[in-house]
Amino acid sequence: MIAAVPFMKGGRAFGRALPNALLIGLCVIGLAFVARGALVPAKAWIAQILLDRAFDQSLSQHRAIKPWFWADMAPVARISLPRLGVREIALSSGSGQAMAFGPTLMPVRNPHVSIMAAHRDTHFAFMKQARKGDVVEVQAVDGRTQRYRITGFQIMRWDRFAYPRDPARPVLALTTCYPLGVIGHGPLRLVAWAEAE
Repeated sequence: MIAAVPFMKGGRAFGRALPNALLIGLCVIGLAFVARGALVPAKAWIAQILLDRAFDQSLSQHRAIKPWFWADMAPVARISLPRLGVREIALSSGSGQAMAFGPTLMPVRNPHVSIMAAHRDTHFAFMKQARKGDVVEVQAVDGRTQRYRITGFQIMRWDRFAYPRDPARPVLALTTCYPLGVIGHGPLRLVAWAEAE
């Protein structure tokens, strides 16, 4: 009986240590998930700082400069809607990867038409408040600024999108997924059409 007492004491200590170790392990795993979740917003915040710096450098050198050396895009313009206090850096390439960081300038063969696309829940979330008559300013990296005025909105399927072939004035189309405020993919796009002033 005397020999059994230390064994029981050790068994009780082990019995208490196991739940504590499991609790600590679960806390460490939980902290790892929180850190991983915080990494995405932190990367987005840092990316916006780097994009702003790259745009300023591009503007001073009159040519597009990549925000980081492995980027597949570069700033090409800054768009702003003064009434809404919106300022976004528009990126080259028109790729989905570039759209993760900001609006992208889509490739168009007509020099009088510019199309910019962005996600409805981030960089083009302002489309909920945009209205006919709003001014859109586009400052290119070469220093030129073009003012546009929104003339109307259109909802269409992504595969039915068409722009005017021979507009009387330069045209800007801001396009995003529709309906606004919804998460997930869909075939509809909201287009804000604007004409140069």
